[in-house]
Amino acid sequence: MLSRHAKIIRLIEIAGEVSGRKKLQKMVYIAKQLNMDFDERFEFHMYGPYSEELTLRVDELCNMGLLDEQMESKGAIQLYRYTLNEAGRDFLRFHEVDFGFGERLIRRMNEENSRFLELVSTILYFSNLPYDEMKAKIFTFKSKQRYTEEEILKGMSFIEELRALMNADSDAPAH
Repeated sequence: MLSRHAKIIRLIEIAGEVSGRKKLQKMVYIAKQLNMDFDERFEFHMYGPYSEELTLRVDELCNMGLLDEQMESKGAIQLYRYTLNEAGRDFLRFHEVDFGFGERLIRRMNEENSRFLELVSTILYFSNLPYDEMKAKIFTFKSKQRYTEEEILKGMSFIEELRALMNADSDAPAH
């Protein structure tokens, strides 16, 4: 059970800091879709794929003192920042988590904002559909975000970039 918690802690350790609950949700969903070892189940929600399990685990980690959660207000919006503390680092010493090439994926995703990751996760959620149907779903379900077709294409390119990061060394010659 605690191995699931350790994976979340390790993701935040690799990222250094994750700004926003929504961003953390999208990072875990995208990582899972690209075959990283996360167990959380996701459903489609107002902001794209969402996992209640992930929300509960993060709350548990904060309550156990293994993650620091800082809240800051930006006008009417409250932003949560997650960082690893010493207790979390100690915990990881007893729960080895090796994401391999996924570490590069985590760092790269963390460079993007939550709005873009919301789009990318939605593209992945509807990736089983033909392009025009997927695009129509995004324009329908994400109408408030006002995504453009150019952004959707950028999101699809980003997914390919992440896949390449995950597979970069599998093409390298063996020594």
